[in-house]
Amino acid sequence: MASQLVVGFDLDMTLVDSAEGIAEALVHVCKIHGVEIKKSEALATIGLPLDQVFPLWLPDYSYDQLLDEYREHYGVHGIPQSTLLPGARESVAAVKQLGGKTVVVSAKKKDFVDRVLDVVQLNIDVTYGYLFAEHKGDALRHENAQVYVGDHPGDIQAARAAGALSVVVVTGPSTEAELREHNPDVLFTSLMEFPDWLRIQATELVR
Repeated sequence: MASQLVVGFDLDMTLVDSAEGIAEALVHVCKIHGVEIKKSEALATIGLPLDQVFPLWLPDYSYDQLLDEYREHYGVHGIPQSTLLPGARESVAAVKQLGGKTVVVSAKKKDFVDRVLDVVQLNIDVTYGYLFAEHKGDALRHENAQVYVGDHPGDIQAARAAGALSVVVVTGPSTEAELREHNPDVLFTSLMEFPDWLRIQATELVR
């Protein structure tokens, strides 16, 4: 019997444009502690875990303290700014039309993942949070995902760790050249290209 099609997606800047809300929260936290950063600097870090981001500007502060300050601001002001990226709804629909399961695996904490998905009204079957790069592979393996879609080199690592096809879209802070350096299996300009590709590949993916 053929296995079920399972497609994993990253959240921020893959399915959802959350850039403004995240950047504003980072700028806010830095400002609390007397450090002025440009929004463009904050935007360049989107997709990285916050324990890698805060030390860039606030290396001498407690991570837990900074995280609490970030979450307080982002939870109130950032999440409501989330919007779907082009092709996101169509990509999720394509998986479901093929009888497949959708999984979101994100570096964001799970309840924030769920709240963002609720704001943009995107129905995902299973969600995971607090995972980055190869650690996302644990969740993807658990769900038997054949494909993982992301926008960051860490997402390529995640797919490889899970033995899944790596699909990347150039909608996040990573440039096409940066993504190609990590040899993804498939690279798209946006998710608008994903549904047709998936329909063609589906039979092979579930063998």
